[in-house]
Amino acid sequence: MGARKEMTMNIKWNYISGQWTRFQEKAKEEWGELTDSELIEVNGRFDVLAKKIQDKYGVAKEEASRQIDMWTANLEV
Repeated sequence: MGARKEMTMNIKWNYISGQWTRFQEKAKEEWGELTDSELIEVNGRFDVLAKKIQDKYGVAKEEASRQIDMWTANLEV
């Protein structure tokens, strides 16, 4: 990922993180196995969401991060 794209993704994630309650339902649509309480626990933290995806879906950390990046890129904020 290029530096400019990575910076754009970080800015977008910072916005999502600050508005997490607004984006919880969209995260639930993407990762339906995550419970409401797990999404509340995420509280906009990328690393916590990645860990929850790893645990629920049995994927590696890199794959969980990739999924979050793709989800973030496709979100309209």
